Amino acid sequence: MFVSLLTACPMILFFVGILEMVVISAWTHMVSETRVIASGLTTVINILIWYYVLQSVVDNIGNIQNIVLYALGCAVGTMVTTAWLRYKSARDEETSPATLD
Repeated sequence: MFVSLLTACPMILFFVGILEMVVISAWTHMVSETRVIASGLTTVINILIWYYVLQSVVDNIGNIQNIVLYALGCAVGTMVTTAWLRYKSARDEETSPATLD
């Protein structure tokens, strides 16, 4: 039932695109902090997402709407994650204690 829902609704690719960009941003953050186990687990999640995307695209290779929805989802995911990281960075700078040099 769940698998047929994932393949029946092309709008799912939009949300998968958003999810993928959030996962990739988390992966980048974990790698930059050298969090070995967490970055490895995040890579597995990303590969599973990619498997779903590839399967969906290949199964409907002539349907450009699927590609456009996925691309738009990726764009939205990137923008939302980047905005959130900017907000978090600004908030962290405001709350960090001042240092005297």
